[in-house]
Amino acid sequence: MSAHEDVTTVDVVGGPEPVAVELHEYDERWPDVYAEHRQRISRALAGTDVDIEHIGSTSVPGLAAKPIIDIVVAVDDITAEQGYLDPLLAAGYELRVREPGHRLVRTPARDVHVHVYERGDAAVQEYLLLRDHLRRDAADRALYADTKRALLRRHWDDMNDYADAKTAVILAIKERARATGDAGGV
Repeated sequence: MSAHEDVTTVDVVGGPEPVAVELHEYDERWPDVYAEHRQRISRALAGTDVDIEHIGSTSVPGLAAKPIIDIVVAVDDITAEQGYLDPLLAAGYELRVREPGHRLVRTPARDVHVHVYERGDAAVQEYLLLRDHLRRDAADRALYADTKRALLRRHWDDMNDYADAKTAVILAIKERARATGDAGGV
């Protein structure tokens, strides 16, 4: 649980960024890139009790994705930034987003995004629910890939707008995951 009050505003360091990437077919190297960054994060946060998971499309074998590795890190106290944010910045990640309950750091090359949440935050379970279901369900995996392809044919002024446009399909897939008993989990 948070020992202090969390931030109350959304701070996006650097402002909006146009979507300049395309979908790539699944790359067998993505799990290795995740493993390298998992180790880098573990070293940076040595002595801190954290959970680290590969999430997002690059965590689903066979799923086309933007070549950005998404990682979620669950910490005991999101407000105790000196215990996780400072070490991640020292390890070479850059702060992109600071918002209530969530921090996002990424590599300077923007090819790895590390999402930090407080342990027990529902967002972590939601990421894992989607990941685990897409790993098991070929039809929803294809639907999600087709949706992303269609959306990336459009122009987006900001990556967040593209992400928001996928929401309805993601919610429908997660509802099917719950209905089939894919609970997600660490």
